[in-house]
Amino acid sequence: MTTISAPPAAPAATPATLLGAERCHLGEGPAYDAARDTAWWFDIVEKRLHEARLGTGAITAHALPVMASALAMVDAERQLLVTEGGLALRDIASGRLESVATVEADKSGTRSNDARVHPGGTFWFSTMGRAAEPGAGTIYAFHAGSVIPLFRAVTIPNAICFSPDGTLGYFADTALGELYRVRLDPVSGLPLEAPSVLHRHGGAGGLDGAVTDAEGLIWCAIWGGARLNAYSPAGDLVRSVATPALQTSCPVFVGPGFDRVLVTSAWEGMDAATRAADPEHGRTFLIDIGAKGRAEPRVRLGGL
Repeated sequence: MTTISAPPAAPAATPATLLGAERCHLGEGPAYDAARDTAWWFDIVEKRLHEARLGTGAITAHALPVMASALAMVDAERQLLVTEGGLALRDIASGRLESVATVEADKSGTRSNDARVHPGGTFWFSTMGRAAEPGAGTIYAFHAGSVIPLFRAVTIPNAICFSPDGTLGYFADTALGELYRVRLDPVSGLPLEAPSVLHRHGGAGGLDGAVTDAEGLIWCAIWGGARLNAYSPAGDLVRSVATPALQTSCPVFVGPGFDRVLVTSAWEGMDAATRAADPEHGRTFLIDIGAKGRAEPRVRLGGL
């Protein structure tokens, strides 16, 4: 069933804490390493990876040699980054990158975008045109050591996330305002059917990054809408929570109880007047939304 949302009422006000004062040109791809109580997020355009130790509040910005947009934890020492050239292992201690798989090496006009790990360890990630060219994006799965194209001709692939039991996958095409659902093999994380439209977004802004909570609600950042929307697995808009920045880009649950949400934002495409009207543009926040998440799965590099 496809649900079309009416423009929502004013989002509920929620407590928000400024995590990072630095403004990201294009903040995206937040991830949380529960073992280290450390959050990570990217400034895609400026080629930076931000590391925040939540217990102490210490934040470090790591320069990257390439544009990157998302990561997954491999183990205590390594991360798998989604970059403009493909997938790369990053050694956390040294920052050294090692190529794992090239992706779209013949397409200089595309870059990486959204990603999330399936409960079975398969890593879904996406590409898109650098200028959001229509149909230039693809969603891939990194499964059993191979990169597998799943869905092609997506303009701005976003909102990749999974039901807690791994039987459902979700993603959006921001350009079309459509959120999709697809039934998955819960072990492999690969599709069992073609995706169907779950929800059509109405009102201001567009569907951006998303994460599911422990109950299976889909929490989606609304770029240009200054809010997080929560959708049920049936496609109903059930909650809307205000965020401090207009161009909210992606959430992830953080903290020992996974009871707060880290939210990134961006100032990409804003002129001086728009930035002045949005004083928190590009900053990163912790928000209490009254929901609990769960630990993000680690990506599996080899065979299942």
